[in-house]
Amino acid sequence: MIKVILIRHFATFGNQMKRYIGVTDEPLCENAYKPLEEIIYPEAEAVFCSPLIRCQETAKLIYPKKKPVICPNLRECDFGEFENKNYMELKNNPNYQAWIDSQGTMTFPSGEKPEVFKRRSVKEFQKVVEESIQAGYKTIGLVVHGGTIMSILERYTEPPTDYYSWQVENGHGYVLEFDDKKERITKLCSI
Repeated sequence: MIKVILIRHFATFGNQMKRYIGVTDEPLCENAYKPLEEIIYPEAEAVFCSPLIRCQETAKLIYPKKKPVICPNLRECDFGEFENKNYMELKNNPNYQAWIDSQGTMTFPSGEKPEVFKRRSVKEFQKVVEESIQAGYKTIGLVVHGGTIMSILERYTEPPTDYYSWQVENGHGYVLEFDDKKERITKLCSI
């Protein structure tokens, strides 16, 4: 059993513009630090994060005394031709409409297949948890992306819940207890 803190990175300019920001490596925007004033983040013995700068910057702000372990497979989905665009820019794109009609299950044109992204995220989460338990950690923090959090919670909550039901705002997330033997989340609360 291990306690896991899942935090979505603070906001970037692209997030504020409601853009699909996956592999675009944006820094945090100027007013991104607001959650630090509003939220008391739980302590973590070790911190893991995506290699993208927005997650690394967020991890350093929330856990300034911890050196985050960079986990390449915790990065966000590659949105392909939708990358760095928002609904207004995509609404007349037939590929975008086809993706919407597929309820988000279709491969992003020139990008990543959602199921491949989810499997990658879950596999890396399992690896981080296993290595953390072996190291003797009781509480770990993961500073990642919205899609990464949604993938983990879709996979491990009981009863199963839809991927999109786990959307989380920038700087927010969940604290969960994870039973590594049963591969299930046993407790879950929002932060």
